[in-house]
Formats: sequence, structure tokens, C-alpha cells
Amino acid sequence: MGNGRWDASAWANYSATTISGRSRRAIFTSNAMKDDYDPAKISLRESRDSDDNPQSTPIILAGDVTGSMGMVAEQLMRDGLNTLATEICDRKPVTDPHVMMMAIGDAYCDRAPLQVTQFEADIRVAQQARELWLEGGGGGNQGESYMLAHLFAAMKVSADAFEKRRRKGYLFTIGDEPVLDGATKDQIKRFLNIPVERDLSAREIMTMAQRNWEVYHIVLVNEGYASRGLDDVLKSWRALLPERTIQLDNVDALAEMVVSLIQVNEGARAADVAASWSGSTAMVVANALKGVPAPAGQTAGLRFLD
Repeated sequence: MGNGRWDASAWANYSATTISGRSRRAIFTSNAMKDDYDPAKISLRESRDSDDNPQSTPIILAGDVTGSMGMVAEQLMRDGLNTLATEICDRKPVTDPHVMMMAIGDAYCDRAPLQVTQFEADIRVAQQARELWLEGGGGGNQGESYMLAHLFAAMKVSADAFEKRRRKGYLFTIGDEPVLDGATKDQIKRFLNIPVERDLSAREIMTMAQRNWEVYHIVLVNEGYASRGLDDVLKSWRALLPERTIQLDNVDALAEMVVSLIQVNEGARAADVAASWSGSTAMVVANALKGVPAPAGQTAGLRFLD
């Protein structure tokens, strides 16, 4: 998948008729997971080159939708997707973005702890994102099943970027909670339909994902669990992503943060990237980029697999 190109006017028309002035519930109307987005029923998701996108770059945005975290999906739908696609196309840190959306829950108590759209390059990514079910579940087990997103990316995505050009894609998880330590054998079979011989730890899954993906986690520090237990959240994530656990203090700057991280990873200076945004967004991005290292010895635009 991934034909077509992002068109700001198509977005404006779509937003005016389906999003603007509507509540979260009116935007996201699904009351159960659709089969099309059930990872157990998906054999493979593909990001393929095409005449429209000859040098495709897969990008995954995987947001927590438990409890109040439906705000992540809502923010992306209201304007974030348009900002993300427009700015990547204009700034060109990577070529021909193909965007997939994921919704993350809790494999211990939710009916749909992972949902997965197609990779799309045009308005279809928004159309599919609106069909995701904001289950709003989660449990009191001090974490969510973010690792299901990483495992799906590692085992059920085929992309020309890393198969033809040996270039990594980008995977961003977004949320307010610690990460549960991996997934059990039964969860992996039930929710991903992947047979494994034993439980997999978070570190094992992360290692698998990082073979083909530049992996980041964005912590929404002023929201939900993180607003009262930030130390626990950071300790959990930094054990896996010591330099790629990002603290974001304003969800309204989420799309700009994703674009900025891609730019810095592709060789841009963090200070220049932060200054390129207007108003308060520049300060939010600058604060979040503190401690994020530039890739040593890398040339901008050349992020290859090991």
C-alpha cells in the first residue's frame, strides 16, 4: 500500500466535513475493533514503492488509547496528521512518507490491545484512523502493551525501504504509562496470530524491532499516569531506549515533535530544528530534544541498516 500523495486541500475538505466542530466520540464512531485492523487477521502490512512514491519511507505512529489517552488519536485527527505529512513533504528529512496508525491497549485486560491500519500516503490514512476503536480500557497493572506494536513491526511488516534499499523506517510509540515487560506466548498467539515457543521480554522484542526501525517513545509528561508517576515511566522506558525516550510536555506539539526527531536523526542540528517552529512550539520542541544525540558519523538522508 501507499499510492497517492498528501494533499492539504483534500485534508481541508475532509476535516471540514468529518472532524471540525465534532466531539471525539463523533469523530471515532467504532464501538468494536474492525476485522480490517485486527492484527491477528493480518498476515502482512506492506509499504511499497510506486510511481507516486518511488522512494517510500514507512512511518508508524502507535498511540496509547487506554483511559484518557484517546486524546492522542484525537489530536492527530484534528490537525496532527496534516501537520506531520505536510512538514515531512516540505522539509524532506526522508523521502515519500507512508504512514501507518496503531492503537495500543493492554493485553491483560483489553479486547483490542492492538489495532493496525494500512500504510498510506494520502487522505486514506485519516479515513482509516477514524475507524480505529478507542476502547479506553487498560488496567491497574502499571503499564500498557506497547511491545505488541514493536513485535508487529518486527514480524508483520514488509517494506521496500529496508528490503530494497536497506534503509530503516520510523516507529514512534506515544503514551503516559510504563511499558509492560514484553508479551506472553499466549498473548502473541491470540492478538498477533504469531506462534512462538515461549514468552518474549521487552528487551528481546525491542531488539527485533530495531533491526528495521528507528524506534522512539514519546512520554506525555503532563498527562494521566505520567503526571503523577513520571519517574516510574521514565525508568521503565529508559531501560529499553536510554536516549530515545522523549519527554513531551504539550500533546498539541506531537506532530512537530515527530517531524523534529526524524530531522535530527537524519542529520539536522537540534537547535536549528527547534528554532524552525513558530511560537511556543519552538520551546516545547527544544525542551524535548534536550539529550537527544545526533547520529554519530551519519550523513543526512543516509540511515542504513546495520
